[in-house]
Amino acid sequence: MAKSSSTSHVVRVLKLRLKDKHARILREKSYWVNQVWNYCNELSFKVWERERKFLSGYDFAKYTKGASKAGIPLHSQTIQAISEEFATRRKQFKKVKLRWRKSGGTKRSLGWIPFKASALQYRNGQLCMSGIDAPLGLWDSYGLTDYDLGPGSISEDARGRWYINICATPKQKPMQQKGLFNDSVGIDLGLKDFAATSDGAVVEAKQFYRNSEEMLAAAQRANKKKRVRAIHAKIANQRKDFHHKLSTKLADSYGAIFVGNVNSSGLAKTRMAKSVLDAGWSQFRTMLQYKCDSAGVWFEEVNEAFSTQDCSACFARSGPKGLKDLGIREWTCTECGKHHHRDVNAARNILRRGHATLAVGIPVL
Repeated sequence: MAKSSSTSHVVRVLKLRLKDKHARILREKSYWVNQVWNYCNELSFKVWERERKFLSGYDFAKYTKGASKAGIPLHSQTIQAISEEFATRRKQFKKVKLRWRKSGGTKRSLGWIPFKASALQYRNGQLCMSGIDAPLGLWDSYGLTDYDLGPGSISEDARGRWYINICATPKQKPMQQKGLFNDSVGIDLGLKDFAATSDGAVVEAKQFYRNSEEMLAAAQRANKKKRVRAIHAKIANQRKDFHHKLSTKLADSYGAIFVGNVNSSGLAKTRMAKSVLDAGWSQFRTMLQYKCDSAGVWFEEVNEAFSTQDCSACFARSGPKGLKDLGIREWTCTECGKHHHRDVNAARNILRRGHATLAVGIPVL
C-alpha cells in the first residue's frame, strides 16, 4: 500500500531536456566517462583474476585519485560517481565483467554523465555543474525551485537529444484544510475506460500505441530506424501528456484520493498485455502520488479485490464474476435492486475502503 502524503516525502526523478547548443561539450565529456568506466571494468576483472575479490566503489577511489589533475577533463566527483555506479551495476548483474562503453562506430554507447548532489546548483533558470564551465540551459517544465535537488545523470537518447535526470524531493506543503471524508474520490483504473471515479465520471482510454500501430509497422518494414524512434517517442510523449493533465486535475480537485492497486505487471503477461502497457497505469499512479504529496493531498492505494463484484449500496457480492463476465459493463444488484455502472461501482467500493483505512488504519474488504 502506498504511503500517504502526510507521512512521506516522495523522491522524484525529474527528466528535463537540455538545449541542443550543449551537445558538443556533453559528447566530449561522455567520451571521458566511457574511458573511466572501461578502466574500472578492466581493473575490476584483473583484481578478480588475481585475488578473487570484487572492488567496491570505495576501493576504486584510491585507483582513480588525482585522475582529474592528470589530464582527464572530468570533475573528481564525477569520476567517483562513475566508479560507484560501475560497482553497483556489477553487483546487480552478478557478472565478473560488464560491457565496454563504446565511444565511436555505429554501435556506440549513448552518452551518459553521472553527478553527485554536491556537484549541482540551480541558478537563474540554469544548472551549474562541477566540471562543465558553461551553465546548462534547459526547459524547466517542473519549477526546480520547488524541489531539493539530489544526485542524477545527464543522458543522451536515441535521437541525439540530451536530458538531465535529477533525483528531487518536493518541498512539502501542509495538508489542505479540507474534509478528507467529504472531499475525497475513489478511482478504478481499467482498459475499456482508462478510469472511473466514485463521482460517476468516466475517462476514456486513449490507446496511443494502437492508434500509431500501422504507421509504426510501415516504418519498421521500410527499415526507417530514425522514423521508428520518432514514432515511439511520440507515443510515449502523448501518453505522458495525458497522464500529467489528468493527475494534475485530480490533485487540484480533491483533498483525498484513493486508487485501486490493479496489478499491471501481472496483467502485462496475459493476452491483454498490449492494452495494459498502452494504458500505463503504473506511470499514472506514480505521477498522481507525487503530485498529491506536493499539493498536500492525501493519497493511498487500496486493495481492489472484489470491488467489481460487491454492490456499493448494500455490499452484497452479487456483481459479474470471472473472465466470462468481463464484457458486462452494467448490472443490477439481486439483493437491493440498485443498478450499477461496473467501473463506477468499483470506484465507490475503493472509496469506501479508503475511508475505512483512514478510520481504523487497516485495509478492509
